[in-house]
Amino acid sequence: MAQNATIYKVELSISDMDRHYYETHKLTVAKHPSETDDRLMVRIIAFALNAHDNLEMGKGISTEDEPDIWLKSLSGQLEVWVALGLPSEKVVRQSCSKAEKMIVYPYGGRVAEIWWDKIKDSTSRFDNLQVTYFSEKDTKKLAKLASRSMKLQINIQDGEVMVSVGDTIVYVTPLKWKSAA
Repeated sequence: MAQNATIYKVELSISDMDRHYYETHKLTVAKHPSETDDRLMVRIIAFALNAHDNLEMGKGISTEDEPDIWLKSLSGQLEVWVALGLPSEKVVRQSCSKAEKMIVYPYGGRVAEIWWDKIKDSTSRFDNLQVTYFSEKDTKKLAKLASRSMKLQINIQDGEVMVSVGDTIVYVTPLKWKSAA
C-alpha cells in the first residue's frame, strides 16, 4: 500500500522589498513520502521568491509533467514554471517552451554543482531560463524549521532571504547561476 502525503499548514508572511510585494498566504502543502524537509522548505522559499496572487503549488514530486510551482495568467497562459532540484536537460527544454519564464532552484551541494556543469552549456540558448542555487548549508538550516504547522515570516531584500519562525532566524543567500533575459 502506498503511503499518503503529509499535510503541512503554512502561514507565509512575505515582505519582498526587491519586488515591493507584501502579502500573507495561507498554504496547504502536501509533502510526498519521498520528499525531504530540505526540499519542502526550498519549495516554500521558492514560492515566496515568486509570490503572486495567482501563484500555485503543483501536485508535487510525483507528477513529472507539471511544475512544482506555477503562475498562470487569467487567460490560462503559463507565465512562470518553477522546478526544484536537478531536472534533466530535456525537462528544462520542454518547460522553457511551455512557459514565458522557467526558474530552476537546484540544491544539494556538490551534486547540484555537477548537474549544472553538465547542463549549463545546453541551456545557454534559453533566454527565459533562470537558475538560482541554494547551498546545502542553507537548506539544512531551513529543514530544521519544518513543522506540520508553520508561521513563517520571509523578508527579501537585495536578493537575500531572511526566514523567521518565532525567535529562530535563518539567513539564506540564493546564488544566481543563470539569469533570464
